[in-house]
Amino acid sequence: MTIKKRQQLMAQFRKKCKEHDLRVTPQRVMIYEELLKSSDHPSPDQLYDRLKRVFPELSFDTVYRTLSTFNEMGLVGLVDGYGSAMRFDPELEKHHHFRCKKCNEIIDFTFKHYDELVIPKEIAKKCEIIKLQVTIEGLCEKCKK
Repeated sequence: MTIKKRQQLMAQFRKKCKEHDLRVTPQRVMIYEELLKSSDHPSPDQLYDRLKRVFPELSFDTVYRTLSTFNEMGLVGLVDGYGSAMRFDPELEKHHHFRCKKCNEIIDFTFKHYDELVIPKEIAKKCEIIKLQVTIEGLCEKCKK
């Protein structure tokens, strides 16, 4: 992620916090910045483990609640994992995921044809589609060997 992109996202972070009457605390900034640095779609446990080294007073509950709040505010996305721990994604641009069934690595990718998928009529009639995202599961390059 470029410095300019990170600065834009931090400005967006501060704006969203203000819009939701949420104070910009050092803990919230640190959690959001660590998430921006991550390319592995970390779970709350993983983020907590990374941050407690630098900020030992930080509680797991704070990390978990903060990530949930960020998701509700639209600052981060939630990666659906069917049975695995919640994973969070700072990338809000249109993209899809590959998830390794063995090591649980999540890889972002874009594919125009997936962006243009047609929703089946029986679903479109009954439901309101909010997000369309494809998740492919298999074995990553490392686990395939």
